Amino acid sequence: MSSSEDSDTPTFSRRDLATLAAGGAALMGGSASLIAQTTGKPAIEPTRLVSAGETLRPEIVGNFGIVAAGRHYAVAAGTRILMAGGNATDAGVAAVFAAAVTEISHFGFGGEAPTIIYDAKTNKASVVSGQGIAPGLATPDKFAEAGVIPGNGPNGGTVPAMVDAMALALQLNGTMTLDQVMQPAIELADGFVMYNFLAEVFVSQQKATSKYKSAYDTYYPGGKLPKTGEIFRQPNLARTMRAIAEADRAVLARTKDRKAAIQAGRDAFYKGDIARRIGAAMEADGGLMRYDDLARYKGKVEAPAMTSVFGYTVCKAGFWSQGPAMLMALNIAEAAGIASMEPGSDPYLHTVAESIKLAFDDRNAFFGDPDFAAVPARGLLSKAYAVQRAKLIGPRASLEHRFGDPWAFEGKKRSTPSFTPHMLKRKGGPVADTTAIEVVDKQGNLFSCTPSSGWLLGGAYIAGDTGVPMSNRLTVFDLDPESPNVLVPGKRPRTTLSPSMVLKEGAPYLAIGTPGGDNQDQQIMNVLLRVLAFNQPLQAAIEAPRINSNHFHGSFAIKKDEPGVLEIEDRIPADIRAALTARGHKLDVLGPYAVSTGIVAAGVVPETGTLRGGADVRRERYVFGW
Repeated sequence: MSSSEDSDTPTFSRRDLATLAAGGAALMGGSASLIAQTTGKPAIEPTRLVSAGETLRPEIVGNFGIVAAGRHYAVAAGTRILMAGGNATDAGVAAVFAAAVTEISHFGFGGEAPTIIYDAKTNKASVVSGQGIAPGLATPDKFAEAGVIPGNGPNGGTVPAMVDAMALALQLNGTMTLDQVMQPAIELADGFVMYNFLAEVFVSQQKATSKYKSAYDTYYPGGKLPKTGEIFRQPNLARTMRAIAEADRAVLARTKDRKAAIQAGRDAFYKGDIARRIGAAMEADGGLMRYDDLARYKGKVEAPAMTSVFGYTVCKAGFWSQGPAMLMALNIAEAAGIASMEPGSDPYLHTVAESIKLAFDDRNAFFGDPDFAAVPARGLLSKAYAVQRAKLIGPRASLEHRFGDPWAFEGKKRSTPSFTPHMLKRKGGPVADTTAIEVVDKQGNLFSCTPSSGWLLGGAYIAGDTGVPMSNRLTVFDLDPESPNVLVPGKRPRTTLSPSMVLKEGAPYLAIGTPGGDNQDQQIMNVLLRVLAFNQPLQAAIEAPRINSNHFHGSFAIKKDEPGVLEIEDRIPADIRAALTARGHKLDVLGPYAVSTGIVAAGVVPETGTLRGGADVRRERYVFGW
C-alpha cells in the first residue's frame, strides 16, 4: 500500500532512508527519539514509513514450517499437522485432502494431484505422477460423433488418482498415516463454514448441476443454495473418508507397519466397496469407467524432468504433463539473453512471450505419455536446441505456429513433426479448475502439489452415494490418431497440472505452483524469472504485473488458439504496452491483478537456512507459517 500523501508528511533523502533502515530495530522497540537524533528530522508514525519493495501482502518468514495453498482451510490443515510433528509431506497431504473437501469448485476427491517431493535426508527430488489414466472402455470412436471429449459428466474423467498419489507420497517421504493426516479433512466434511467465492460458484452452477441427481442432492440439499456463513456438510464424502482412515488404522493396530497401513487405506478406496459403488454408478449413468479401472490403477514415482538456468536447477513432472514446456521456455529465454534485460521492459516482455510461444507449440506437437508415445525428451530439453529456437525470436511478434525439430538433437532424422496441432470445428464443453499446495519444513523438505478436477464450470458429477466428485481431465486428450496425446485406454493425458520445484546447488530452494490450466507454467515462469535471474523478493515477484500468451493451441475441449494474442495486466505502463503493440502483439489488456492465476510458494533462503513463503493476491491465495 502507498504511504500517506498528506502535505505534512516528511520527505527523506536516500541517506536518510538508509539511516532509518539501520535504526529500524530501535524504531520497532518504540525508540522514535533515536530517529530524530540521527536524521535531524521529526519522528514519524510507522504507518507513514515507505518500505522498499512494499507489497500488498507480506512475505511470510520463519524457521519452523510454512504452508501456502488455495484457501485458509487447506493452510490450517497443513499447519495443524506440522504442529503435531509431521514433516512437509505429511502437512502437504493433509492440505490436499482438506482442499478436496473445501475447494470443490476447483478440486475434488476423485480428481488428480501431480506432486514433486524433495527429501532433505537423501537430497533427492521425486515426482509422484498423480494423474489418472483413461478408462479401459475410453477409445476415440466413443467420441467420434460429438467430435470432442466432454469436460464434465460421467465421461469427462480419468481414473481418480488423488488418493493413490497421496498414499504414495506418505510412503515415500512422510512420517504419518492416512488416518492421521485425513482427520482435518474429515472434520471439514462433517461441516465447514461456506465462504463467498464458493457460494457464488454454487449459484452459477445450480442449473448445470441439476443434470446429475447425486451431485445436486449433495451440493443443493433440499434444492436450497448454500449461503456464505452457513455450515456446509458432505456426509457421504465424510463416510467415504472415514472408511479409508479406518482401514489404515486397523492394519496399523495389527501390524505396526505404517506403510502397510497406508496401503490398506488406499486399497479401501480402489479395491473395496467404495470402488464398486463408483463403478456401478458410472455404468448406470452411461459412463465408461468400471470397477476394474479403479482396482487395476497404480500411480508411479518417477525422476523429475530438469534443467539448469541462472545457476538453479528447476524440476518438473515428465512429458505426460506440460511441465517440461516451462523448462524449455526458460532455456530459450536464457539463450536469448533475458538476464541482461530490465524486468518488465518492452524487450523483456517480448522475449518472455516469444519464448513461451515457441516452447508451447512444441508441447502440442511432441508431448504425450512416454509409456505410449515416442517423445524426443533429450532433444527438447537440450541447451543446443534452446539456442536454435532462441534465434527465431526477432524484433516482431510471431503470428505463426513454429514447430521445431528436437529429433535432430537426438541424432534422429525427422525434419517436421508427424502431428500438426489444430483447433476442432466442434463446440467444446466446459472444464474445471485447479488449486496448488506448497510446503517447506524446518528440515528443508519440500512438497509441491497441483490438485485438480472440480466443477467450476458445467456442473458437478458425483459417483452415486460415495460423495466423490469425479475428474474432468479426459477432455485434454486428442482424438487425432497422429497425436502423441491421442486417447488410448490406460494412458495419461498430457495434463496441464504442473507442480514445480527449484534447487540451489542440490539443496532445497523453492516449491511453487498455481491453478490456471494452460496458464500455469507461463505464470510460474513469470515469477521464477524475477526470483532466479534478478534475485527479487519472493512476494514482490509474485505480485509483479504479468503477461500470458494465448497464441498456442489450448489443452481443453476444442484446442482453441489465438495467434499473437497476449494478455497483459494494466499495471504495465501504457508506453510499454504501446511498444509491444508496435511489435505486433495483439494485447488483451486486463485489470491490475487479473491474469487467471494464483501463485503460492514456500522455500528455503540459502544464505541463512531460514524459511519463506508467499501467496498471490490473485484468486485470494493463503500462506501461513513461522
